[in-house]
Amino acid sequence: MAPGFRRAAGAGAIFLLLVILAGCSSTRLAYRYADWGIVWWVEDYVTLSSAQRGQLERDIDELLQWHCREELPRYSRWLTDLETGVATGALNHSKIARHQAELFQRLDSLLVAVTPAAVSLLASLNDSQIEELTQSMAEDQREKEQEYLNPDPRKQRLARAERVRERAEKRLGNLNNPQRQLIATWNRERGDQTRVWLESRERWQAALLEALADRKSAGFTDRIEGLIQSPGNVMGAPYRAMAADSRAALTDLAADLLATADREQRRHLTGQLAELRRDFNALSCR
Repeated sequence: MAPGFRRAAGAGAIFLLLVILAGCSSTRLAYRYADWGIVWWVEDYVTLSSAQRGQLERDIDELLQWHCREELPRYSRWLTDLETGVATGALNHSKIARHQAELFQRLDSLLVAVTPAAVSLLASLNDSQIEELTQSMAEDQREKEQEYLNPDPRKQRLARAERVRERAEKRLGNLNNPQRQLIATWNRERGDQTRVWLESRERWQAALLEALADRKSAGFTDRIEGLIQSPGNVMGAPYRAMAADSRAALTDLAADLLATADREQRRHLTGQLAELRRDFNALSCR
């Protein structure tokens, strides 16, 4: 759970201000149905009983209520500050780093909040479900290795650069030549991150299965808490080094892209952030 969640958040922070969410217009709809999305994700790996499904839905509903009540106002203030920084040209490297740190703090808060529900669900799994989970994760790992490791490395790098350019253009509008060069340089320096991620993901999954084999023990909750909230501890030193390097590189890229942005690009980005902030503000807690 945690590695995938953190990877998604890291991707969302690629530019902080450029790729936070996939689209402003769908923010409210996506948030409303996030609970069902989580249920579907779990059921991709394990067939739940009706009792487990019911408890999971109640836990997720409680989590969403907390998130809507406590976290959404923080996101709104974060976006307001970000929008002001872009509009006034005051968003320098240090301020972008601060915004990035705040985003990861919000992720950490969410991981802490989701831990009790995850512990409850995992502790309720029977031997057959754990066997199903084991097989599902192994199959998913094989599919990801086939998809991400077998293609030509050069084609992979080009595809990654294209994805980043598309995301940047969605938030900034048409990119200029210096910005395209910045993205190309950033992409070349990323190295073999996919392999490191997949290997560390496999280690995390093995640690999860090891904990589940001893789920009746008194230390089970602490082990799951560690896997969710501090996954880097089991994912290995290469992953931790890669994550730290990526985070710094993303801050540098965001700062450089903004530094080379013209007035029209800043206006476009400010409008995108304002729309996203309005979507967050329009959400009401049930």
